Amino acid sequence: MVSSYSYDRARYGDREAREALVARLRPRMSKMAAHYARCTNENADDLLQEAWVGLLDALTNIDVSIGDPDQYLLKHARWRLLDAVKRWRRRRCELLEDEQVAALPSSMDWNDVQTDLSIRAFTGALKPTQQAVLKSLLRGMTWREAGDELGCSSANVAYHVKQIQRQYQEWSTAG
Repeated sequence: MVSSYSYDRARYGDREAREALVARLRPRMSKMAAHYARCTNENADDLLQEAWVGLLDALTNIDVSIGDPDQYLLKHARWRLLDAVKRWRRRRCELLEDEQVAALPSSMDWNDVQTDLSIRAFTGALKPTQQAVLKSLLRGMTWREAGDELGCSSANVAYHVKQIQRQYQEWSTAG
């Protein structure tokens, strides 16, 4: 059992106390980062670094009189790690800026133009709610996030996705 005194020392910057804390929690932190790296296909070292930042941030607010301090620190490390995964995924799905679009190759052949026109024709035939759901999902949102943005539940979003799929099947077989 680790005394509350050692947590207080670590919180206020005592090097030996922090090193002892790091040594004690390193195996669990490494396992946590490796687990989430397998689940999310992110780099384990990057996840571990984010987890350590979360743990050290939580160390400043730790209350040793409530619960197990190690569990508190590990919980905050996990939250920071998962927030980082969410940030990285959103960044990958962000819309391109004008400078990035200008840097893309501008040569389009006739098939690209036809495809673009076909997509516009299909999406133009959708109902406004279906168009809003489609736009939200194409921006990389989850069904729950899209539902929150549109003021409905994720079940409603799932319904609209099924309707869009059904309409696409009808549209593609007709054309």
